[in-house]
Amino acid sequence: MTIVKYENFTSGEPIYSYVYTFESNFSPQNAKQWVQENCSNGFIICGIYLSVIFTLKLYMRNKPRFELRRALTLWNIGLGIFSTLGALRTVPELYHMVSRNSVYHSVCYPTVVEPIKATEYWAWVFTLSKFVELGDTIFIVLRKQPLIFLHWYHHVVALLHTWIAYGDNVVSFRWFRSMNYSVHSVMYTYYALRALRFSIPKLVMMSITFTQIVQMIVGCTITYLGYFYYTNDRPCEISNKNIILNAGAYISYLILFSRLFYDSYINSSSKKHSTISRNTKAKKKA
Repeated sequence: MTIVKYENFTSGEPIYSYVYTFESNFSPQNAKQWVQENCSNGFIICGIYLSVIFTLKLYMRNKPRFELRRALTLWNIGLGIFSTLGALRTVPELYHMVSRNSVYHSVCYPTVVEPIKATEYWAWVFTLSKFVELGDTIFIVLRKQPLIFLHWYHHVVALLHTWIAYGDNVVSFRWFRSMNYSVHSVMYTYYALRALRFSIPKLVMMSITFTQIVQMIVGCTITYLGYFYYTNDRPCEISNKNIILNAGAYISYLILFSRLFYDSYINSSSKKHSTISRNTKAKKKA
């Protein structure tokens, strides 16, 4: 199924008060063409990524862990700043489409209000950032921290999902990248503070994980809306392939992040409470 094309939609109002030179010089046509021509490279890189991390994990089994605290701090600070800038340059466009037009337009219509180069540029670097974020796993393996399924699965699926969506011009991805930029701006800042050995309440990490679950719920909702509009003969720049990919990614994320939240904050608290209760009863009997 080919992607539907249609008349440009515009409200006639600017989204950004200023567009930087590097944004205005960006060519989204060339970037999208390059992604489309090199789509298979994403799968190759994911294969290399999985091979490297599990080989490295096996190698580190009998080796002492690396501290890497300074490098980890700089890594998280860099990604935190990048994500914050990305959120500041993509959320306004999403807000504009919803508030000035409708949710339908934000899911189905591309932005053509001038200037748009800021959004296009940050959509492109968002796609590239998924390759960079694979480096998170290297720190986990070298520092001999638990490498859970959710971590590497999320990295692989996010990379492929983003790559394909960008190449296919999936309009609803404006929701996904804006949410991801926003959540990552907080998440990487939190990791940077932890690397700097700041004492941060458990409630903060709990809130971040909960926000990620909300992100997945919104992602599932936007995917359903795209499916609803598409199957009810309303013009929408999406395809059957993209609907299936979006649904598969966000439903699996929702399940895995919900399980992580339950295991980390609900089930662990219940076990701790049960242990305390047993110890208290044992002391009373003694």
